[in-house]
Amino acid sequence: MKILLSDDHALIREAVRGVLRELAPDASVIEASDGARTLELIERHPDIEFVLLDLNLPDRDGLALLGDLRAQYPAMSVVVLSAFQDQVTIRQALRLGALGFIPKNTERDVMLNALRLVFAGGIYVPVEALDRPAAAPAASGRTHADLRRGLPPGLALTERQLDVLALIMEGKSNKAISRELDVAEHTVKNHVTAIFKALNVASRTEAMVAVGRLTRDARRTS
Repeated sequence: MKILLSDDHALIREAVRGVLRELAPDASVIEASDGARTLELIERHPDIEFVLLDLNLPDRDGLALLGDLRAQYPAMSVVVLSAFQDQVTIRQALRLGALGFIPKNTERDVMLNALRLVFAGGIYVPVEALDRPAAAPAASGRTHADLRRGLPPGLALTERQLDVLALIMEGKSNKAISRELDVAEHTVKNHVTAIFKALNVASRTEAMVAVGRLTRDARRTS
């Protein structure tokens, strides 16, 4: 696997490179610090499979560059890694074809899970992209509606199970979910079991992949 990391901050590139070393130790990672270098390296290395793209490059509008990359290299997967995390920017990036949007302040474990999801063929949608007030609980009614739009109509999940699923999509552990929802950890485990059964999966990563694929299919048909 060959990955291009495009960001103008050397410290960010080093931090993300560390995450990639843990996730895909055999991957070849090359770096670019601006849009021109990004395009140059892509032309020089046609076997690049993934691009991690910062939106705030010094010489190009990141969203415009994202659109160009998806148009010119449709087989290449692009994941946005950005300090911008407002809903408008996230949704625009996803509409332009990004397979994920990872805010730069994302915790390391969440970033690992997000990239693992994308590498497995899913789409990572951060919780910031969901329709809800910033101070709302982890999974409000509108969050549920957003999740349900990407799930099969016959998939029977309760509102609380959707709460848990939303937090699974953030990469949170059962212990973290139990703290956030203020429920016992064994209750969270029961909900996770029910979610796995409904999605016909056996692990959290498979669940994230399943929801990511369903969301992508729903967006394509909308």
